[in-house]
Amino acid sequence: MAGEKILIVDDEEGMREFLTYMLEGESHQVTTAASGLEALEKLCQEEFSLVLADIKMPGIDGLEMLRRIKEIDEQTVVIVMTAYASLDTAIKAIKFDAFDYLVKPFADTDKVLNIIQKALAHREELIAGEAA
Repeated sequence: MAGEKILIVDDEEGMREFLTYMLEGESHQVTTAASGLEALEKLCQEEFSLVLADIKMPGIDGLEMLRRIKEIDEQTVVIVMTAYASLDTAIKAIKFDAFDYLVKPFADTDKVLNIIQKALAHREELIAGEAA
């Protein structure tokens, strides 16, 4: 599933650069946003297969952004990321239909890439299910 359009949303420039490098190495088309509002603007302008979103950001946090993304397009798959893992945020993320919940920093990039591939496959299943 190379060539998928992925939106990375994180207020940390280093994390955006790291994920961009990693995903472009897998031949994905990557767009970045430094805030939830910027991400929502981009999502209204174009379709993305996957959104990787930090939870703790100024303005609209990742959970509120997740809720709004699902209002814009239910088929957009969202993986939330946080350096401040808690059971409460994990439950909220799943409640708002996040595909997965990743804790930063990433100890194993292969595991992250595997989760991203599973998320993209899940999106394909959603699209196929609607077409049937």
